Parts: sequence; C-alpha cells; structure tokens
Amino acid sequence: MNEILQGILKALELIITFDPEVVDITSRTLMISLSSTLLASLIAVPTGAIIHFKEFKGKQVIINIIQTLYSIPTVLVGLLVFLLISKSGPLGSLNLLFTPAGMIIAQAILILPLITGFSITALRGVGDDIVDLARSLGATEYQTLSTLVSEAKYGIIAAIILGFGRAISEVGIAIMIGGNIRGYTRVITSAMSLETSKGNLELSIALGIILLMISLLVNTLLNYFQEK
Repeated sequence: MNEILQGILKALELIITFDPEVVDITSRTLMISLSSTLLASLIAVPTGAIIHFKEFKGKQVIINIIQTLYSIPTVLVGLLVFLLISKSGPLGSLNLLFTPAGMIIAQAILILPLITGFSITALRGVGDDIVDLARSLGATEYQTLSTLVSEAKYGIIAAIILGFGRAISEVGIAIMIGGNIRGYTRVITSAMSLETSKGNLELSIALGIILLMISLLVNTLLNYFQEK
C-alpha cells in the first residue's frame, strides 16, 4: 500500500513540475488525437448530412453498417491500416508506417463511423418544418443542408467530442501503427503500457492521471452540449 501511495505522490510531482517526458508525451497525444478528430470531422459531418438529407435505396442499410462500426476493435483498424501503409501495401511508398501522420489517419478511420452516425442522429432531431421553411423561402439544396447542420450544431459538436474521446483513449493503433517510438510516436496509452511492463509505475500513474483528467473534461463538455 505504501508503494502505491509513494507512486501516486511521485506521479503528482512529475505532473506539478512539468516533467519534460510527461509534457512531451501529453502534447504529442493531444496533437495526434486533435488532428485525427479534425480530419474525421471534415469527412464525417458532410457525409452524415448528405446521408440524412438525401433519399436513396439502401439508405437504412448504410446507416446500420455505420452504427455497427461504432464498436469496431481498434486492433482490427490497426491491422487494416498496417496492411495499407506497410512497405508491401498499396500506400507503402508514402512511408507513413511508424509516423505520427500514419497514427492520425488510423485514428481518423477509427472514429469516422462514430462521428458520422451521431451526426445523423443529431440531424434527425431537427424538425422537418425547418427544412420545409428553408425550401419555401427558395433556398437551394446546399443552403437547406447548411441550415440543417446549423440547427443541429450542438448535437454535431457532441458527436465530434465523443470521437475525440475514443481517439485519445485507444492503444491498439498507437502501438501497431506508431510503434511506440520515444520522442516521435509515443503517446499516453502506449507509454503507460510500456512503462507498466518495465515497472516504472510513477510515470505510468502520472500519465494515467492526465488521461483521466482529459476524459473528465471530454465528458463534461459532452454533457454540456448534449443538454443544449
């Protein structure tokens, strides 16, 4: 028990004194997760809006597939991306394996269904009268779509925050695509896994506390926007 308490105290010291390694790992984690969330959002939100707005054959099947992919295992996404960007893969010439760029792409693929699906759910919450009003005022399809997205903005922001929460907490992709290279691709989750196996519990606990604080912030923001 004393060892655990000492570990927690040492971990707090590492955080309070802005230990360079803790700062380095945390800043890289935020950079990669925020970038992947931005990339996924730029694709997912318009895609979700188009799927919701347009009527076409197989629409419900596509929505069901998107919702099924919410719980896709991170290691499976990691494997698929690994096969794509490894030297023998179709994108091997881009040299993305074991780089932050590769991790960003893999995380974006992981959270793409999540943001798309919850954006569709948010758009469904907008009444048809808004769409009818926009059309009656002579709005084009693009203007009507923009109005629809604007009305559902809080739900869409909540979807994006949810995606960020999943991106920053995953570990499979971080190790498989990033390779856990110190000072280059090491992030909070992969560092915690490595440092725990090495017995360096102080650093592992410090990173765990930071991840917990980020998760708390994400959940607080999520609840705030969901209640809007």
